[in-house]
Amino acid sequence: MQTETINEEKPQKKTAAKTSKKEKRGLKYWCMLNLGILMLAVGIYFFKAPNGFATGGVSGLSIVISKLFPALSQATVMLVINVILLVVGWLILGRECGIMTVFCSVLLSLENLLLETFIPISAPLTAYPLMELVYAVLLTGIGSAMIFKCKASSGGTDIVALILKKYTHMDVGKALLVSDAVIAASTFFVYGDVTIGLFSVLGLFAKVFIVDDILDSINMCKAFTIITTKAKEIDDYIMRELNHSATVISAKGAYTGEEREMITTVCRRSEALKLRIKVKEIDPHAFIIITKTSEIMGKGFRDNLN
Repeated sequence: MQTETINEEKPQKKTAAKTSKKEKRGLKYWCMLNLGILMLAVGIYFFKAPNGFATGGVSGLSIVISKLFPALSQATVMLVINVILLVVGWLILGRECGIMTVFCSVLLSLENLLLETFIPISAPLTAYPLMELVYAVLLTGIGSAMIFKCKASSGGTDIVALILKKYTHMDVGKALLVSDAVIAASTFFVYGDVTIGLFSVLGLFAKVFIVDDILDSINMCKAFTIITTKAKEIDDYIMRELNHSATVISAKGAYTGEEREMITTVCRRSEALKLRIKVKEIDPHAFIIITKTSEIMGKGFRDNLN
């Protein structure tokens, strides 16, 4: 009877552990998503809008329209455009204009509206437009990358790009670049100021590169190649403590002719230092190659290409 009780408890503990892990992942997901939207809102409201930096997207379009029609605030225009695009996107694209796009798009617009209501500003925060452009690009770039990491989108011109893709041969990346470039170029005429126009175009190009770099940084993992005589102990540590697997291959030194074993494994950045220290603890003579990678697909990492 005692044995049966123990056997019944183990699956329950395992199920509880799985549920707890799932809840943590869910909490992390929503925290990252909402933080990304907040950073995007702060970058737009405090740095892009006051300086007229229309670097593309609905935020850039709303900045241009609010300049043409001063009675309309940037946040209000952005909310109206986003709602219109979401309705059009839902009618034309259907499921491609997903629930998360609706959530992110509406929340971003509402956060801008709240900032406008409770922290009204009518001029740039500083007298240094280049510094403000840097903050505008970094905050919106990091925010966008965090939203993309959560497999979501802030909507806006993303929806326009998907519609263009559906009815033309243009891919999403090119469609986005075209729509953003038109919005950025319009600042030359709307503001009648070459400086603002050049800053907007500069911000557009910076945003293109920064979002990709930040996404790579967020996804960054470390790939280890370890050549050792104590593969069993190292492999046990990787599986038991890091909860990853590894591949062990028999190897032979070209110079010494000695038999060794080569372990290949991947882990997250937070785990890489632990593994490096432990390997040197177990085998001080181990030869270790560590490389950076942001594209790992498989169990425990990314299960597919999405």
